[in-house]
Amino acid sequence: AMDLAYVCEWEKKPKSDHCPSIPLVCAWSCRNLIAFTTDLKNEEEKDLTHMVHIIDTEHPWDVYSVNSGHAEVITCLEWDQSGSRLLSADADGHIKCWSMTDHLANSWENTVGSMVEGDPVVALSWLHNGVKLALHVEKSGASNFGEKFSRVKFSPSLTLFGGKPMEGWIAVTISGLVTVSLLKPNGQVLTSTESLCRLRCRVALADVAFTGGGNIVVATSDGSSTSPVQFYKVCVSVVNEKCKIDTEILPSLFMRCTTDPARKDKYPAITHLKFLARDMSEQVLLCASNQNNSIVECWSLRKEGLPVNNIFQQISPVVSDKQPMILKWRILSATNDLDRVSAVALPKLPISLTNTDLKVANDTKFFPGLGLALAFHDGSVHVVHRLSLQTMAVFYSSSSQRPADEQAIKRQRTAGPLVHFKAMQLSWTSLALAGIDNHGKLSMLRISPSMGHGLDMNMSLRHLLFLLEYCMVTGYDWWDILLHVQPSMVQNLVEKLREEYMRQNAALQQVLSTRIVAMKASLCKLSSSTIARVCDYHAKLFLIAISCTLKSLLRPHILNTPDKSPGDRLTEICSKITDIDIDKVMINLKTEEFVLEMPTLQSLQQLIQWVGDFVLYLLASLPNQGSPVRPGHSFLRDGAALGMFRELMVVIRIWGLLKPSCLPVYTATSDTQDSMSLLFRLLTKLWLCCREENHITEPDDTLIDECCLLPSQLLIPSIDWLPIHDGIISKLQNKQLVRLQFGKAPGLVGHTVSSQFDAFVRAPGQPKIDHLRRLHLGAFPTEECKSCTRCGCVTMLKSPNKVTAVKQWEQRWIKNCLCGGLWRRMPLSYS
Repeated sequence: AMDLAYVCEWEKKPKSDHCPSIPLVCAWSCRNLIAFTTDLKNEEEKDLTHMVHIIDTEHPWDVYSVNSGHAEVITCLEWDQSGSRLLSADADGHIKCWSMTDHLANSWENTVGSMVEGDPVVALSWLHNGVKLALHVEKSGASNFGEKFSRVKFSPSLTLFGGKPMEGWIAVTISGLVTVSLLKPNGQVLTSTESLCRLRCRVALADVAFTGGGNIVVATSDGSSTSPVQFYKVCVSVVNEKCKIDTEILPSLFMRCTTDPARKDKYPAITHLKFLARDMSEQVLLCASNQNNSIVECWSLRKEGLPVNNIFQQISPVVSDKQPMILKWRILSATNDLDRVSAVALPKLPISLTNTDLKVANDTKFFPGLGLALAFHDGSVHVVHRLSLQTMAVFYSSSSQRPADEQAIKRQRTAGPLVHFKAMQLSWTSLALAGIDNHGKLSMLRISPSMGHGLDMNMSLRHLLFLLEYCMVTGYDWWDILLHVQPSMVQNLVEKLREEYMRQNAALQQVLSTRIVAMKASLCKLSSSTIARVCDYHAKLFLIAISCTLKSLLRPHILNTPDKSPGDRLTEICSKITDIDIDKVMINLKTEEFVLEMPTLQSLQQLIQWVGDFVLYLLASLPNQGSPVRPGHSFLRDGAALGMFRELMVVIRIWGLLKPSCLPVYTATSDTQDSMSLLFRLLTKLWLCCREENHITEPDDTLIDECCLLPSQLLIPSIDWLPIHDGIISKLQNKQLVRLQFGKAPGLVGHTVSSQFDAFVRAPGQPKIDHLRRLHLGAFPTEECKSCTRCGCVTMLKSPNKVTAVKQWEQRWIKNCLCGGLWRRMPLSYS
């Protein structure tokens, strides 16, 4: 059910060394970035530097390490809901907000912060933005995404004018203070601090959760199991440009183990206190421990009717719907005595348990998102059901012993401390678990979609498909799902994903159109039979982006033109007029809408050249369509993509009349050859064969003969395809443990999947290209570049252009790659 995918550790250095900080904390973002802490020991200066490290799970060796600037040990790390900002808090009351520099996943800077001087922070959270999606696992077979994933009515913690959620964070300190910092739109930070209750007491553990009404609930414990676990409602408001905090005491609870006579003094300390989810303030997980053992309890807050004495009933009978109600904590479940718990990781999937509760349907009870993870001091990890606490999956590390080997356990207990996880985080789909052990090593564990309970392949596929759809709808990264995709599953998953997508309404399809293409591309990378399709999907993303950008440059001649934009009219006319003569199609358009300034047209030449080259490459490859699958093959039957190319050819033809130097350059054997007309004629014939998706016909012999003659009329260009591999995912398919080192890229051995594809990719010594600007960078680029963590696309970090149209193009991928992946800075000497 669980196995190690890879481990990444620090290189041992003679003078300085990374050692795990105490306490050690880590956090996992929805974009599959992991942040964790270590202390850097420097023997010469005899001091500790508190470091924050950030990795993306696909390139764990490419760690970004920053001196946090915290004077005391870091106690909390917390990602925001978008996964692009990180909060860190320390034992001196300082809170810092980290943001990406230039939108790079391996470059971070501290932008703003707040502090409660000298008061250690024990709990930290971003304020809720009011967005909550519920997953209905029992409806995973439904056709409509709206049934599987429903938007839950949930109020933000604080709103600006017009209902926009206000950003900020809340923290709880060890002396019982709650501090709230609000980020104003102008960049200022409003901070306010208030006592949780009139009688302040020590807070050893705390956690924060949110209610649907916009309130905040804080749970606190002084660390002793004989003391109650206290709960407080916190309301935040802005009055006269100042942040105001109101607190109210809620019902408290005593752990069951302290009231049980058999266990009364057995577990003196509460070591873990967590709400089951940030937006589930009614359920809390508690763990009490002694030196060797722990016990875990799950509690739920419920509304209960207050019984009324018979004497008062006679005076004023109580109507059932007006019966006074009180809130009361009730225990849901508890474990037996366990080995000592060292870390807890909670699921982030917002699964709706309304219909299932503790009696989960058979086909969903092994769904990974229903489990939370417990790490033990013997090195083992257990995944238990989030409500019943029944064991769903177990992982034994090499240092831990299975239950049968009791003698070995006794020997190891006397030998010294075992390697165990000090901090853990589940991924956003609960299919992977990251743990940092007491040696500072990062381990990545796979958690089986079937939880090891022998579900058939169809059920595992259904779980993976359901979670892929969830990532498609939310925009979360899906790397952790790819960990479980075997080559034999790829074709099936891609087809099923397309089927589910086609069942959605047109508006939703348009919203998700690029995301599904990116998802298919990352799936097809995992199988040798589909590897060539990866290039097609990336080319399609590029085509969609170019089409949108070039069409957006068209302006109506008269400003008050009603109904459709020039881009929409272009699409409509090109689809209606099926003439193979480009000039006859052009006559039907209002050419004044296509007039642009000359510098603008010239600046677009590289993008125009790509369109022209790709059309020529596709048509020249048409006669070989029966041969082994090559890049570009899927375009030959894609009516929508060919229609886009056809529209762009018309636009380019009109622009060529204004400025001939912006036209694509072809090397022709004849000076009188009208290359654009020839290609448009052949492209239209091919488009007519597949314009109707349900009625695709084979290209006739005349068309194939004409395409066969193309290499003798025009020089066929070579297309620069994206590199297929530079991440870890393809190395993990054989289920063998991969050992890595921070700061040291692994060798490219083991990439047998893509060896057949190397013929289409530039060799290391050849000139490099900016994949998005279509500029040649030379064999050894001197400009700083960035690459996509997901698709490997490379582009220059700084823009060489100042023309507005090109800036408009660059804005499409300044934050994320066209495939949605994050950017990371590349060394100048990249190969």
